[in-house]
Amino acid sequence: MNNLTDQQKGSLLAFVAVMFITPDSLFIRLSNVDTWGLVFYRGIIPFFTVFVGMLLIYKLNFFKILMESGYHGLIYIGTFSITNITFVVSIQNTNVANTLVMIATAPMLSAIFSAFFLKETPDKKTWISIIITFLAIIFIFSDSLKLGNFYGDLLGFITATGLAVGAVTIRSAKSKNLVPAAVVGKLFVAIFALIFIESFILDNKDIIIVPLMCILCVAIPFVLVTIAPRFIPAAEVNLFFLLETIIGPIWVWLIIKEQPSTETLIGGAIIVITIAIHSFLKLKNS
Repeated sequence: MNNLTDQQKGSLLAFVAVMFITPDSLFIRLSNVDTWGLVFYRGIIPFFTVFVGMLLIYKLNFFKILMESGYHGLIYIGTFSITNITFVVSIQNTNVANTLVMIATAPMLSAIFSAFFLKETPDKKTWISIIITFLAIIFIFSDSLKLGNFYGDLLGFITATGLAVGAVTIRSAKSKNLVPAAVVGKLFVAIFALIFIESFILDNKDIIIVPLMCILCVAIPFVLVTIAPRFIPAAEVNLFFLLETIIGPIWVWLIIKEQPSTETLIGGAIIVITIAIHSFLKLKNS
């Protein structure tokens, strides 16, 4: 990693993170756990996994790093907690493709927030990529409006907004390590879910599915996604999340036959091609 430029480091971290995240929606669909049980386990298992790892790496400095994150840490704890809850509830209340399409608006929102709060105006290539992907999203979303999934779609958009605010927060605190704040955010998610949870029991396949999902699709990616914006702009990190918009529904389509619409497939193809070209040009320039 030391031989790589910041652009290459950030792009690699974001890409690997999103590849781990892509089966996440499928695991949520495959589990028989109720919504709040799922939110609880997706909070508590990654919390303990990453917390133990952080203690082994940083020992008691973990708490020092957490305190040093200051108001950036508090903002990140808040946005991280909200997005972790709204994502699961959204998936449970609309098609997987719809939720992931709404999340695909995160790069546009990141670019706007970055320009407004950080005075970090995206370059022409990033703006073009954002405009193309946003038009593709409108094309996909035009079909979903007929299905009346407003509640789930709205929570998907809230998730996108939270991701954008979180990425911009990390970008504005380059010198600070916000992974401990994300760990605390996971704990808050679990505590909040306790208010609504009806059962802690994991039956049959859920004993395997839930822990596997929580470690592979939640714990590992959230560490990588928290580090990536220290190397590249927030809007670019969130561009990688657009990969999940198309790959996530394909997993669900292949395994449980929840078929995306033609609009989703066409729009998703445009999104993936746009990201590929954008990333290639960025890496070439670096």
